[in-house]
Amino acid sequence: MSDVSDWWRTSIIDMEPGRIALRGEPIQDLIGNLSFAEMIWLLVRGDRPSPAQAHLFEAALVAAVDHGPQAPSIATARMAVTCGLPLNNAMASAVNMLGDIHGGAGEQAVELYHFVDTHSGELGTALDDWIAERGKILPGFGHRFHTPTDPRAPRLMALVSEAVENGACDGRFRQIALDIEAELARRKGKPVPMNIDGATAVIYAELGFEPPLARGLFCLSRSVGILAHAWEQTQQGGRNKGPTPPKYRWTYVEPSSED
Repeated sequence: MSDVSDWWRTSIIDMEPGRIALRGEPIQDLIGNLSFAEMIWLLVRGDRPSPAQAHLFEAALVAAVDHGPQAPSIATARMAVTCGLPLNNAMASAVNMLGDIHGGAGEQAVELYHFVDTHSGELGTALDDWIAERGKILPGFGHRFHTPTDPRAPRLMALVSEAVENGACDGRFRQIALDIEAELARRKGKPVPMNIDGATAVIYAELGFEPPLARGLFCLSRSVGILAHAWEQTQQGGRNKGPTPPKYRWTYVEPSSED
């Protein structure tokens, strides 16, 4: 490090008084000419998506914006507001709920697709190896609430097919996901449809995003719903609302003699 200016190094932004350039492009040239989805792509990837890529990318972002107060992240945002927190703190609290189980399946599904893609054996062997290493739950398939079908997944997969036709991607990960879906149905003796995490993972894999970015992009998407719910709760009022109405009590368990 030769100078204090070398403490941080970035190719994302260059700035001085009266000038801002993002990825080498003046901000004033981007404002009004680039969509928010395209701006996300530009900052994260360093290039611009084609129109077909941008259309598919934005579809994935739109699909995951909200899943209601039953989702821990949304419930957290609403509860935070009733505890007196402003919107930014409510949003931060909610985003921090997005972990491996709630919010991480998209990243895990991209990892699964890459695992199958690079596995030297047949699909069944690849899935067996994945299960032996990561557990029996395959990310991106089945849904505890939406049965038999997550309504978001078929629409997203249809858009992937359109994107393949328009040259936005080659469809390799789309086929892997469909093959996994078919193999799961064979093993279970009933359909185990792809869910939104599996479908958005197809999109992010097809567009060349690394697995960790799938979770980051999900956080960006879900932040829209988080903000909307936090603001709605602000308008509704309420003080210190917990996860359940006060008349509903938890289950008390007597301490055992061993405690």
